[in-house]
Order: sequence, then C-alpha cells, then structure tokens
Amino acid sequence: MVNNKYQENISVEELSERELSWFKGEIVLVEDLNTFHDIFPRLLGTDLLGFDTETKPVFKKGRNNAVSLIQLSTGNLACLFRINKLGLPDELISLLSNPHIIKAGVAVHDDIRFLKSVKKFSPGGFVDLQNFVKNFGIQSSGLKKLAAIVLGFRISKRQQVTDWEADQLTEAQQMYAATDAWVCHQIYRKLTDGY
Repeated sequence: MVNNKYQENISVEELSERELSWFKGEIVLVEDLNTFHDIFPRLLGTDLLGFDTETKPVFKKGRNNAVSLIQLSTGNLACLFRINKLGLPDELISLLSNPHIIKAGVAVHDDIRFLKSVKKFSPGGFVDLQNFVKNFGIQSSGLKKLAAIVLGFRISKRQQVTDWEADQLTEAQQMYAATDAWVCHQIYRKLTDGY
C-alpha cells in the first residue's frame, strides 16, 4: 500500500521557496585511530544511521578516485571518517556489515561498490532512500528534493564538487558532509515514525 501523504515531486521554484537548513549537532572529523576509537562506540548504541560518502571529483573521462570520506550520522552526532587518511578499520567494516543497524542513504549501491574496492566486505542493513520513498508515493530521488518533500527544508549542495582529499577539510565541507548524512537519517526516521 502506498502512503500518499507526500508530494510525488517538487519543482525548482517550490524548492527555492523552502528555507535553507543544515546539521546543527556535533561534528567529529575522524582522521586518526585515536579519534576513531574515542568516537566510534557512540555510533553503536543506535539502530539507525544516516550514511553517505564523498569522493574527490574527477574531470577526466574513464578515471575514478577512491572514496575519501564516509559520513555516519545519528540525530545529533555526525562522524566524518577520512578513509583516505584512516583506511577502513575492522570495526567500521563490522558496522557496515551489521544487518541490525540501518544505514539509510541515497544511491547506496554506488557507495558500497566504491567502498568494496577499498576493502572487501559483505554490506548489511543498507536502505536506499531512492527506492524506499516510492512506498510513500514519492517519485523524486535526489537528496535535495527528498529533503524538501519529506522534511520541508532545502539543503545546500555547494561543496559537492570540492577536494575531499585536501590536507584540511574546510568548515563548509564538514558542514556539507554532516548535513548529507544527517538528512538521510532524518528522512528515514520521519517516514518510518509516521508510517
């Protein structure tokens, strides 16, 4: 049964009328194993995480870069794992394989494929919001439109095509990365809580 509480799609004009919002919780940039071991246990006490990845853009056809960043978010904590510096620790692989912790994201199939090229693992608990929202009559699939339709606000995508392997990530990059994962968390939570 399809729940038609939400708009099927949203126009560019409607999108531009929505208020801009972003993640306002705690952002932890994880670049080394000490920080990883300090923060990681805080992600294990939840049944739902927003999930996203970032990759340094490529401007030459046929070339790909490895995933630079994995973002995992609760409602008030966003962890940004710089896997270009950190690698993929076994504990993180275990979480990505855990079927009991939902990892909600957009186009997760591509993210998983790229992550598996870094380190082989069996993914578990992933929900692709692009498919999931169809149960609610929503036809849009991009995160910006989904945020507007389900959550009622607009998010910025300005930092999307930036250097995710830069020595230091800017505050704007960190906010963008945290917001993307948090919005996935919030969309899934709102759809399932109100269903």
